[in-house]
Amino acid sequence: DGAAVAIALGLEPAAFRQLMEDRKIVQLCERGTGEDAGLYRATFYHQDRRARLVLDREGRILGGIET
Repeated sequence: DGAAVAIALGLEPAAFRQLMEDRKIVQLCERGTGEDAGLYRATFYHQDRRARLVLDREGRILGGIET
């Protein structure tokens, strides 16, 4: 769900979706290894803001979003 990331970046969900389509938001996805195997860390960057979250294999957000 992009709404949580949009809010963390200070954007409305519709604006976030449009910026994603326009490739104005940079994203980085890292796969966990060792004791973090099966987890993913996704980071979204827009201008001077960052939103980072940890996901499980099914894409569920584990814990809060770090900004």
